[in-house]
Amino acid sequence: MAVDFSSFDFLVIPGRENAPAEHWQSHWLGAFPNSSRLIQSDWSRPEVGAWTARLDAAVVSAPRRVVLVAHSVGVATALRWTVAQPERARAKVAAAFLVAPTNVDDPDPSFDLVRNFGPMPRSPLPYPALVLSSRDDPRVAPAQAVAFAQAWGADLADVGELGHIGSAARLGLWPAGLVLLGGLLARL
Repeated sequence: MAVDFSSFDFLVIPGRENAPAEHWQSHWLGAFPNSSRLIQSDWSRPEVGAWTARLDAAVVSAPRRVVLVAHSVGVATALRWTVAQPERARAKVAAAFLVAPTNVDDPDPSFDLVRNFGPMPRSPLPYPALVLSSRDDPRVAPAQAVAFAQAWGADLADVGELGHIGSAARLGLWPAGLVLLGGLLARL
């Protein structure tokens, strides 16, 4: 069955430092006319309260049910918002495409800027979700990505060795990602 992509609003939730023009999220914004980028006031120093408040405002203002397309700490933003707004999440979110979920609980000092998003929620999501994990992601170990997906009741897709699945991976429009997104939406 073909997926009607026009029946959703795609809300792209970038991670720290936004998604530059070469990032797959930016390519997808150009591909879907019914998509928008969640804009944050400070991309360098993410703050959970500010980031989730902006997500809440975007979800509320969306005319249709939304598909969350999150990357990196954007995944933690989506999860923390869901925990804070479970009724709204249940009513307004059709699905979530969760790519390279940064392990905000990692004690390594390189995670200090995103630690305020912890602890990462570990409860089942009220909407269908797909977690995409790379075997060589420096921001989340494969076993941790599996544990996240299991805790959230989400499906898991191993995308091979794509690092943090961001700009450095040079994915462009990322056709394989679009196929996975289509599979997620076909289940709705």
